[in-house]
Amino acid sequence: MNMFSGLEISATAMRAQRIRAEVVTANMANAETTRTDQGGPYQRKQVVFAASRFQRQFAGTAGASAQAVRVVGVVPDPTPPQMRYEPGHPDANAQGLVAYPAIDPVAEMADLMSAVRSYQMNASAVNATKQMIQQSLDLIR
Repeated sequence: MNMFSGLEISATAMRAQRIRAEVVTANMANAETTRTDQGGPYQRKQVVFAASRFQRQFAGTAGASAQAVRVVGVVPDPTPPQMRYEPGHPDANAQGLVAYPAIDPVAEMADLMSAVRSYQMNASAVNATKQMIQQSLDLIR
């Protein structure tokens, strides 16, 4: 693996973490949404990651192979909604229960912090790799 493969691996991880952060913020924004266009409460979403191999041809290398991160999909969480007794709510059923999304704001915030930290670490790896490439070029001069 060469330095450019390291940049690409970090870039794929940064893309994946950006998507994860977007999904988490959507979950947090809809934590109290009791009615959607599909009917029923908002359903929490989760990001599914996978590692994939990629090969790139670089000058002087024979198809360097490395692991990259990719988002396989964004899937709904199968956890059933939380039922709260609120008989005056417009979305209450005959028993006075309202279905709220099964979203734990503390867990979502921790997930968001994890995504941000992971993004930052990959950005640091990109910067370190750029510095190594620059130093290598300076040695050639």
